[in-house]
Amino acid sequence: MFYWVLKRILVGPLLKILFRPWVRGIENIPEEGGAIIAGNHLSFMDSIFIPLIAPRPVVYLAKKDYFTGPGIKGRLVRSFFLATNQLPMDRGGGSASEASLKSGLKVLNEGKLLGIYPEGTRSPDGRLYRGRTGVARLVLESGCPVVPVALIGTDKVQPQGKMVPKLRRVGIVFGKPIDFSRYENVPEDRFLLRSITDEIMYEILRLSGQEYVDTYASTVKTRLLAEKKDAGPSS
Repeated sequence: MFYWVLKRILVGPLLKILFRPWVRGIENIPEEGGAIIAGNHLSFMDSIFIPLIAPRPVVYLAKKDYFTGPGIKGRLVRSFFLATNQLPMDRGGGSASEASLKSGLKVLNEGKLLGIYPEGTRSPDGRLYRGRTGVARLVLESGCPVVPVALIGTDKVQPQGKMVPKLRRVGIVFGKPIDFSRYENVPEDRFLLRSITDEIMYEILRLSGQEYVDTYASTVKTRLLAEKKDAGPSS
């Protein structure tokens, strides 16, 4: 209930006025049943713009840090994420990541839309990075179609490290659903998972027009942080 109040009364109308989002392919979102909304990830606000535009609620797997912050601010952030249909996701690997994927699978099996960023983290420089294969596991275990989506310009609205968004127009392009039912009886292995993931990333690339980098975004972020640390404080 509160989700629809936020979208249609409290927040949604204001966001549409401020950022004037243009949309293509909205008809590609299935009217019913589970589906994976797989997009590029440029900004914190990506998880706001897609639910704002989608005709059905979209449940996102969000970084678990957003749910565990201390103090009043932490409680407010946690309340906002829960109210906007977002679930905590652990990216640390192992059993924690497995539990996160099971949460996503539960959403799909309930016939809902699950939003996911196959890159696993925000792009550090606006380019599209290699997808993590968790999305392929969800595809195979749920049997749900994938709707690729490209967010355009959201990195200019809120660059990384900036708290206050800039008032700029953004775009959202939904591609046609990808049906992976042809793999229904194919044994799951790392080559199949990579093939499915790469097909999804190609469609996102085609819609977004980004430059593609065949490296994980998290690897690049780690390297950039190490270089910044080695450089020390600027004089």
